[in-house]
Amino acid sequence: MGNKNKTVSFRVNEDAFETLREIAEERDLSLSAVFRDYVDMLVAHDGQVQVVPEHELDADSSEPPSFPPTVEVPKSFVREHERLELEAEHLREQLDEHKRYVNHLRERLEAGDEDVIQLEDLDGERNEPPYKLG
Repeated sequence: MGNKNKTVSFRVNEDAFETLREIAEERDLSLSAVFRDYVDMLVAHDGQVQVVPEHELDADSSEPPSFPPTVEVPKSFVREHERLELEAEHLREQLDEHKRYVNHLRERLEAGDEDVIQLEDLDGERNEPPYKLG
């Protein structure tokens, strides 16, 4: 089933029609395009659209904007943000642990006269039986 366009018609007085025609000419649009844009915007915002002339829009700023500005975000966005924060914290902890281990290895290398670190020495800290290849 395709999307079928429907026609909406209504009457306006001559002054309103001339004003609408001027608006359409200013924006280099047809009257039909002006109404289609308005209807699309009205549907997209669930009927919560108010048409205000631009010069009145600036004058309507008598009410100070709230600070800090507030924005509603979906719960899924908040949950994803919290998940990413936890993951970042976990990665920072892993990085710190890795840095401590690298520093430990450097200290052992500097403390000893050997230029080679034996893997058996590293494994000896775990108290596990040594593995033999072959």
